[in-house]
Amino acid sequence: MSHDHTRTLNHIFAHPVSMNIKWNEVTHLINSLGGTVESAHGGREKIRLNGQERTFHVPHGKAIDSKDEVVQLRKFLELAGVAPKT
Repeated sequence: MSHDHTRTLNHIFAHPVSMNIKWNEVTHLINSLGGTVESAHGGREKIRLNGQERTFHVPHGKAIDSKDEVVQLRKFLELAGVAPKT
């Protein structure tokens, strides 16, 4: 995993919840992990990774604008077996 992808993963799992995560960095991270990102209805994208699937709202700005979305993304990645190395 590249340094940029590692940084994005660390931001997703940061405590307190980071609000400076750009959606395109998330999609690049998912793709680098072997997952897929597809457009879905209503401004959403479907992410598949390691047998897990979830649909997320694509933020209108560049960064994820909801702490709940970050937490849901974190839970999705945990279910997919992805977490930062400690």
